[in-house]
Amino acid sequence: MKCPYCSNEETKVVDKRETESLSVTRRRRECLKCGKRFTTYEKVEELEIVIVKKDGRRERFDRHKLLTGLVKACEKRPVSMEKIEKVVEEIEADLRERGESEVPSKKIGEIVMRKLKSLDKVAYIRFASVYREFEDIERFEEELDKLQKK
Repeated sequence: MKCPYCSNEETKVVDKRETESLSVTRRRRECLKCGKRFTTYEKVEELEIVIVKKDGRRERFDRHKLLTGLVKACEKRPVSMEKIEKVVEEIEADLRERGESEVPSKKIGEIVMRKLKSLDKVAYIRFASVYREFEDIERFEEELDKLQKK
């Protein structure tokens, strides 16, 4: 690591601490030439996830957009914000674990539907109606029948 004061490349680590979340390492360093101390932070570079839409467009994964969609589906339902945020965290972790830089929006929709089905059946139907683009009452009935059979 290069000293920000004198540009010397020889430094030593005098203290190292992990952040509470263990996602960042803080290091206090000392320059072996000028003796001044400075702090560096080390963080894992996360893979950027790109969502491939139905029409072929690509856009960056937006955690906030996912959260907003889940909040809308769970509106006026007995589902806490903590549970919704946990689902978002699980979905994002699942996507990152796959190690794929591009993920079809269909795959994300299916993951969301699976999570909502176990969280709240009404929220699941709300999300499904938009995601699967229900155009008539028969599609609702089909989905409700599937849900009731399981």
